[in-house]
Amino acid sequence: MSALRCPRCGTTFDPPARFCTKDGFPLVPGGAPLPTTPRAFGLHRTGELRLPPARRGDPASGLSGRVMDGRYQMEMRVGEGGMAYVYRAKDRETGRTVAVKVLMSRLVGDQEAVARLRREAQVAMRLDHPNVCGILAWGQASGMPYLVMPFLEGETLSRRETRHGPMPPALGVALLRQLCLGLQHAHDAGVLHRDLKPENVMLVPGEQPGRERAVVMDFGLAKESVAGPEVLKLTATGIVLGTPEFMSPEQIRGKALDRRSDIFALGVLGFELLTGRLPFEGNTAQETMLAHLTGQPIRLRQANPKLPEPLERVMARAIAHKAEERYQTMGEFEEALGESER
Repeated sequence: MSALRCPRCGTTFDPPARFCTKDGFPLVPGGAPLPTTPRAFGLHRTGELRLPPARRGDPASGLSGRVMDGRYQMEMRVGEGGMAYVYRAKDRETGRTVAVKVLMSRLVGDQEAVARLRREAQVAMRLDHPNVCGILAWGQASGMPYLVMPFLEGETLSRRETRHGPMPPALGVALLRQLCLGLQHAHDAGVLHRDLKPENVMLVPGEQPGRERAVVMDFGLAKESVAGPEVLKLTATGIVLGTPEFMSPEQIRGKALDRRSDIFALGVLGFELLTGRLPFEGNTAQETMLAHLTGQPIRLRQANPKLPEPLERVMARAIAHKAEERYQTMGEFEEALGESER
């Protein structure tokens, strides 16, 4: 499938994205495919995709072969998001292969963009779990803010879905349970993700042959459960920056969020993973958000009759309209998913 483009701002997205997350416009065909969708910072297998040429006049896009901050040998650019470039690099001090995310030069003077990148580092450096991609370091070199992450060999869940379609229930449920465990760890650390979607999940080889590990990426919109005024101000635009297809009703309304909003988003992600469809559908971002607020979701087995009824009940509860009717913790969601397989 060819790439899609926002007719208003010109931003290019990979399928299966349908709306521009900058202005909400429905996407139209056009443009060459990009390595990652601009609404996320997924890391992709080195050499898997052709990247667009470095943007003329942007020093942050041409760092391959250079040493960042006297420590990180930038080997090659492997990804690009809406705010940053991602490089595979070698940490000269540890010998470890890492991923370095460098803020685009045009955003260096944008205090909110710099604050969001710093915020991502501060939040994710507190996380240490095999199903969460944490942050190793944060810094600034030659006026360019950057953060350092473990380098993950694999592909995003969105790309896997595009290539293979819905997952078999056994595999899909296993990956969802891993994501529940990673997100429970984040929630226990007082961190809400607030932008869960297939583009923000990496599938990497597991320790056992033939097994994969699901890793939650990109805490750029993350928010602490208990936050001060400066954090609330920084994240106040979350309704604009979130992704309509996966936003909880309370997020769309701009209400206070808690872990149950992440549970809703993971439920929508799981529904799409298992069926290839979204439980709430609309032709525009506005229609999709209205469906989240007022419409009834499609039943799981309506979208895929081969799925078991117990799994349908689990997913229906995860995306319940009222937060108090959902699972109250990721641990409860994970346990219910496990029971649905028995």
